[in-house]
Amino acid sequence: MRANANPSVSNQTRSNQQGDNHLTLVSKPSPHQTAKRSISSNPSFGRQFAFKIAPDLLSSFRYAFAGVRYTFATQRNFRIHTVIGSIAIGLGVFLEIAAVKMAVIGITIAFVLALELLNTALESVVDLTVKQSYHELAKVAKDCAAGAVLIGALVSLFVASIILLPPLLKVIIA
Repeated sequence: MRANANPSVSNQTRSNQQGDNHLTLVSKPSPHQTAKRSISSNPSFGRQFAFKIAPDLLSSFRYAFAGVRYTFATQRNFRIHTVIGSIAIGLGVFLEIAAVKMAVIGITIAFVLALELLNTALESVVDLTVKQSYHELAKVAKDCAAGAVLIGALVSLFVASIILLPPLLKVIIA
């Protein structure tokens, strides 16, 4: 009998007894099926390896704000986006922009800041994984995350321009 060509089928499940011309194969569950079963049977699946698990809602908020504080303290671009977003909101208040339009501006600012937080998280995980050495895939991951922030920032700038420029030009011309 030939060696097991399919690693997902165990040798114990093969039967080819004399006089039996067929081969019975019973496959092992795939890793996906095993993980799915583990998740459904254990609601905290994967969390036992977390460095910190929030015991309550207040702790969750503290951890979240710690991430925002870290990003603000260490990431120049996050601070730039925060300042530009604050200027846009201040300009909207000065120009007495309608509440719905201010909400749109606020959402786009939050979108960019959230992307910047995700970018920082991804960069940190990549740096942890490659131990600060160069790897082409690490570069691709970081570049793609930075590209997502760039697209978000450009869309935010476009939205703010559409909303803020017409009333700003009226004030400047008047």
